[in-house]
Amino acid sequence: MKINFTQKATLLLLLLGTASFAQNGRKVFGKNVESINPVNGKIRCVSSEYEKSLQEKYPQRASSQEFENWIAPKVAQVKQQMASARGIDAVVTIPVVVHVIHNGDAVGSNENISDVRVQSQITVLNQDFRKMLGTPGYNTNAVGADVEIQFCLAQRKPDGTATNGINRVQRTPASYASESSVETMKAATQWDPTQYFNIWVVYFSDSSSAEMYGVLGYAQFPSNSGLGGMAPNGGSANTDGVVIDYRCFGTSTLAPSSNYFDDYDKGRTATHEIGHCFGLIHIWGDNGSCTVNATDSAKDFCPDTPAQAEEHYDCTSTYNTCPSAPGNDMTANYMDYTNDTCMNIFTLDQKARILAVLQNSPRRSTLPASLGCQPPSLGTSSFELLERHEPVSESGQPIRNTEHANRKRFA
Repeated sequence: MKINFTQKATLLLLLLGTASFAQNGRKVFGKNVESINPVNGKIRCVSSEYEKSLQEKYPQRASSQEFENWIAPKVAQVKQQMASARGIDAVVTIPVVVHVIHNGDAVGSNENISDVRVQSQITVLNQDFRKMLGTPGYNTNAVGADVEIQFCLAQRKPDGTATNGINRVQRTPASYASESSVETMKAATQWDPTQYFNIWVVYFSDSSSAEMYGVLGYAQFPSNSGLGGMAPNGGSANTDGVVIDYRCFGTSTLAPSSNYFDDYDKGRTATHEIGHCFGLIHIWGDNGSCTVNATDSAKDFCPDTPAQAEEHYDCTSTYNTCPSAPGNDMTANYMDYTNDTCMNIFTLDQKARILAVLQNSPRRSTLPASLGCQPPSLGTSSFELLERHEPVSESGQPIRNTEHANRKRFA
């Protein structure tokens, strides 16, 4: 098991006293979990393990290297567009459906979290992805980026009727212990992923013998499109989205409650996982390499995030795990493992990667043209086009080329 040895000595002593947290051989999705918080036993994210599992289940799904080969020239193109300032003030809005999975508890109790708490999470996402001045999502870092993506709770369902974007689903059991139980639930409740960004809020089992014990969340990485000889969706469209434990969903600042996890109560689990859904990799690249080159190929493919050899769980100290490379570790980056209050930065290179995925990846490139954020009174006839997976313009006319759906962004 990988432990962050740059932690303070007091944390290491705590580790000795809480050895049950750091179970050797912990597996999720059949993969060894190397990054477990040494203090509280929480597993911040298992998206990398999930991706490895998907690649094994669906051989037609692009490997990580094949995906990088496909996305790299598209990222380079976006960087050129950003440098020419043609993408300024072209904000894309993504419609979100939050599936609150519960076992019959009253709204606002336990895993059946309140509407206010769901809305607080959307607020955090907008603060973080927009680097909103005067909020915890703002930073003054020279490479800090306004990603120019914002999120709204959907106002219409796939059938065109009205919704508040919160889909409460009663299922049994209350807690989810295994991969199969979560994946089955996702496939049974998902809304059209070409038109909605799906988030599932669940109760991951507290049993130490459960596969999902200690997990805060995970996401499905984007698929490639048009890679020769391969199906673009990798056989997993009906599970695409983000799954998050209810105890780290929302922010206690706007929706106070006693059932948040300590240190994970400001909504940054969702920010982190959605970063994965739009193509971001953990800032240390899920490896111990300190190699940096033109493409940052040994780390996270974002050269403006300093070389970092391991994850961090706090920001009380300044860390430099790659002293031979310039810059201290960027513990404030949303793609590290630090506490929620530590996080407040996406970089310009991370933004370019997100936008390249948004413009080109299946089930991402169609989201900007979705009418999910518009109430039904503004034209269900246009929504019928969406139900046939045909993007439409703001005027309700079909767009046959999804590249055009992003035309306002880099006109």
